[in-house]
Amino acid sequence: MRGSWFVVLGLLLAMVLAFGAGCAKKPVESTPVGISADEAARQAEEARLREEARLREQQLAEEQLARERMEAERARLAQVGEEITANMIHFAFDSFELRPEARTTLQRKAELLKEHQEVKLLIEGHCDERGTSEYNLALGERRARAAYEFLVLLGVSPNRLQIVSYGKERPLDPASNETAWALNRRAQFKLLDM
Repeated sequence: MRGSWFVVLGLLLAMVLAFGAGCAKKPVESTPVGISADEAARQAEEARLREEARLREQQLAEEQLARERMEAERARLAQVGEEITANMIHFAFDSFELRPEARTTLQRKAELLKEHQEVKLLIEGHCDERGTSEYNLALGERRARAAYEFLVLLGVSPNRLQIVSYGKERPLDPASNETAWALNRRAQFKLLDM
């Protein structure tokens, strides 16, 4: 009896093993689907090169946009500069007092200067040919200073303004008559490098 138990037990064990072996999962093969390792490396390199090209194009586009903005800003500043420097102011003989039309011109310049804080201005004082060089240099400086002080009074920062006197050295009209002298008694405006 004992032997038959061993036989039955052995048969049962054989059946369990046979049944378990039939239901076991088959191992998955590790071969790539559709492409080889060389092909995968080539595709990865192509993707990297496309990304580099895209980044280069983006950088070039950004640089072009920055250049266009800078050119537009220069053009805008040039236009503002032309407006600010366009009109001179003139003075009576032997005077540095601002006339009403000079005050109006300076008010417009002050408005533009306050709108464009980056602009700096040089105010030149000029005289006609009559009088000594020393006298005319001093009078030219008083004319430039009168315009300077009026602009400061209107709210323009003095740090953005400079003055210089040329006396009678740079006439607009070299003739020796009242018309030429009236043109030469002036304050003229130029932009300073920013």
